Amino acid sequence: MAKADNTAKEAAEATMIVEAAPESAKEVVAKAGKRSAKSLKEAADKQAKEERKAHTAEVEADEADKPKQASKPARSRLERSGKKFREASKAVEAGKVYTPAEALELAAKTSPVKFDATVELHVNLNVDPKVADQNVRDNLVLPAGTGKQVRVAVFSDDKTDGADISGVEAITKELEKGSLPFDILIATPANMAKLGKYARLLGPRGLMPNPKSGTVTNDIAKAVAEAKAGRVEYRVDSTGIVHLGIGKVSFGRDKLMENLQAVVTSIKSNKPASVKSGYIKAVHIATTMGPSITVSPNEL
Repeated sequence: MAKADNTAKEAAEATMIVEAAPESAKEVVAKAGKRSAKSLKEAADKQAKEERKAHTAEVEADEADKPKQASKPARSRLERSGKKFREASKAVEAGKVYTPAEALELAAKTSPVKFDATVELHVNLNVDPKVADQNVRDNLVLPAGTGKQVRVAVFSDDKTDGADISGVEAITKELEKGSLPFDILIATPANMAKLGKYARLLGPRGLMPNPKSGTVTNDIAKAVAEAKAGRVEYRVDSTGIVHLGIGKVSFGRDKLMENLQAVVTSIKSNKPASVKSGYIKAVHIATTMGPSITVSPNEL
C-alpha cells in the first residue's frame, strides 16, 4: 500500500510540473516517457533556461542593429567653470612659466571675487609622505602676517592676556557642547592629558595642540603673540604637495613676496636627506577662486 501511495504521489507531482511548464517544455516531458518527478522538473528548468538565452540573444542582436548615437566630447574644466573665472583665465598665458613676482602680480589681477581673497601657494615636492623622514612639515611666522583675524584659545590653569578665551574650565565647557570658538588652541604640557577625551572633536579639524606646531609649550605668552602675528603650519598631503595661504590680495606684491620667500626657505631647510635632487618639482600660485599660475621653481 505504501509503495502504491508513493507512486500515486509522484505521478501527481509530475502532472503539476508538466501543467506549470511552458509548451516547449511539455513536449520534452511528453517524449521522456515515464520518469521521476525530479527528472521532469530538471528537464523543464533546462528548457526554460535555453529559451531565456535565446530571447537574450535576440535582444542583443536588435540592439547591435540600431545606429549608435554619437557621444558628445567631455567639456574641459575651463569650459565647465563660471563666466568670471573664464574671463580671468584669459590673462594667464597657457604654457607660460612665470617668475614669482610676475605670478603674484597676476594673481591679484585675476581674482574674480569682490572680497579680499587669499593668495595660495602650492608646492609639489619630490617626496613620499609614507616614508617617515620624507613627511615634510614645519611651522613659521609669516613676516607680513596672514591677514586673518585669528581667535586664540589657551588651555591652561591661569588666564592669559591676549588670548580670546583661556582657562581649563572655560574651554572644557565649550568642548562639552561641541563648540569651537577658536582657530588655534594652545596648551601647556601639564594639561594635555585633559584634552585626550576631545581628540575626536579637535583632531579632524586640525585643532589638537602639538609640540611640532608650537602649540604645546610652557611659554604661553610667546605662543599667543606668534599666533596673533601670523604663525602658520604646513605639511605635505598624501600626494606630496604643500598647500598654504601666504596672505591676502590686498597685501600687494612686496608683502606677498616676503611671505613667499619665508615659506620657500622653510620648505628648503626641511629637505629630507634621502632626497638628492629635484626636490621641488612644480610650484603654482592662485587666489581663492582664481586661475592657477605656474611659477618657475628655479626662480625661488
